[in-house]
Amino acid sequence: MSDVADTVFRQPRRYVRLDTILRLRWLAALGQLTTIFVVSEGLDFEVPVIPCVVIIGLSCALNLALQTAFNPVHRLEPRYAAALLALNIAELAALLALTGGLQNPFSFLFLAPVLISATALPTRITLALVIFAAACVTVLGFYHLPLPWNGDEPLVLPPTYMIAVWISIVLALSITSLYAFQVTEEARKLSDALAATELVLTREQHLTQIDGLAAAAAHELGTPLSTIFLISRELEQAIQTNGFDDHARGDLKTLREQAQRCREILAKITQLSSEGAPFDQMPLSTLIEEAVAPHRDFGIAIKVRIALAQDPEPVLARNPAILYGVGNIMENAVDFARERVEVNAWWNATTVEINISDDGPGIPPDILKRIGEPYLTRRRSGDPQGERGGLGLGVFIARTLLERTGAKVSFTNRIFPDHGAVVTIVWPRDSFETLDVPATALQ
Repeated sequence: MSDVADTVFRQPRRYVRLDTILRLRWLAALGQLTTIFVVSEGLDFEVPVIPCVVIIGLSCALNLALQTAFNPVHRLEPRYAAALLALNIAELAALLALTGGLQNPFSFLFLAPVLISATALPTRITLALVIFAAACVTVLGFYHLPLPWNGDEPLVLPPTYMIAVWISIVLALSITSLYAFQVTEEARKLSDALAATELVLTREQHLTQIDGLAAAAAHELGTPLSTIFLISRELEQAIQTNGFDDHARGDLKTLREQAQRCREILAKITQLSSEGAPFDQMPLSTLIEEAVAPHRDFGIAIKVRIALAQDPEPVLARNPAILYGVGNIMENAVDFARERVEVNAWWNATTVEINISDDGPGIPPDILKRIGEPYLTRRRSGDPQGERGGLGLGVFIARTLLERTGAKVSFTNRIFPDHGAVVTIVWPRDSFETLDVPATALQ
């Protein structure tokens, strides 16, 4: 029931495809050329066309050079991707300096490279790009050519308005990049946590399949071993009748004894497999016992109470998702318990419920509202058990797997003056008893 290793899912390296950035740069160049053409020819404004086209041409030349030198599917390291995004900011700043600075309505396009960085690059790089873009915006507030206009007098906006534009762009750079980063980070964490969930479930399914393989091996090996045993016994009787030497008689006796030993071992494997093979049914009490058994020798008293009902006990096929989910919650209860853990189960014609509670400190209110989120743990840094805390994926994986089997999982605390956490798992009985294929947890 251990958590997934830190090195697998924590802080993945972030790379951006070169082709992605080049497509955006080509799109930006096309939009810039279109805008210049419309403003100069369609609106008949005075635009410094040649300097603007030179800047756009240099950008296109760089795009061609990168496409020629590198494979489009090449993934850029964060610093190189940031350099290209910074170059986009510089190119936009140069074009805006020639066409009115912050008076130009296209000045808000500074947001585009920063948002790309916020969704794909590390935080420190995004922060650096925000600072660079804000610096360019500040310079444009003081140094720029007049905004292209159709009157004899250039358009001059009030200083107060220009200060407001500067503040709005800087705030937009900061707030939207923070928002985009937060949303992307949450999605990335959820994706990594779900990948860990699938990995754990695959491992649990593999372990349950070992029982089936053992049963198959015992069945297949049982026939030849029986044949060996019978032939060795007949040969031993023939040797005793015909009076062969003691050495041959001893070898045949040893052969028969070892064949018998193999048969006994295979019988044990077959018996174990028949009790836990993934194709066999297991009642609710057996499920609870399998979840509880590994934790009985940790110095914590575990009390199991199964309420008998008029309806027959629920029976399900051995399911790795349920075994892991209930076992992980049981492990957490034992970890935080001071003296005892209680496991209560009951059922009726429509519902199956398992209730696991401990007498530990309980779940802090701030975590109780978010319990079940990935990378969330209630172990403190000073907790001696913190070394086993992992990534905070255990409860997320357990809850995800259980909910995929149709269960509803809720987390509460005991009512004062009692203390401790309470986890309630409830299945519709029809859903619980039809979980006969472990792979359904993956759907």
